[in-house]
Amino acid sequence: MARHAGSSSGVPNPSDGAASSDAAGPSDADAVRLTARVFGVVQGVGFRYWTMGKAEELGLTGEVKNLADGSVALVAEGPQWKINELRTWLNSERTPGRVERVEDSISAAEGNFRGFRAR
Repeated sequence: MARHAGSSSGVPNPSDGAASSDAAGPSDADAVRLTARVFGVVQGVGFRYWTMGKAEELGLTGEVKNLADGSVALVAEGPQWKINELRTWLNSERTPGRVERVEDSISAAEGNFRGFRAR
């Protein structure tokens, strides 16, 4: 079941033939920002902490926090391919709680995070 509601039209595909400037892996120039809202049963179930753990595992920076309407807001920055991994995880059945919908967008990274935190 597809739960992703964001537009993927603006998301570069790593397999589109574009070469990275760093032969060892993506460079900082490849960094993007994922801004997402996650809807469903996502508060009081450890969702923020599991998300923080996944982001840290991927080496991303940013934050995740509960919102008053019961959704969770997420901002993460890092290489496009790692952000895609996080997006895939957010839309999978592996997240805690019950994710009904993810609305997200990708933009240029701003670089104003140090580490990843849950608020």
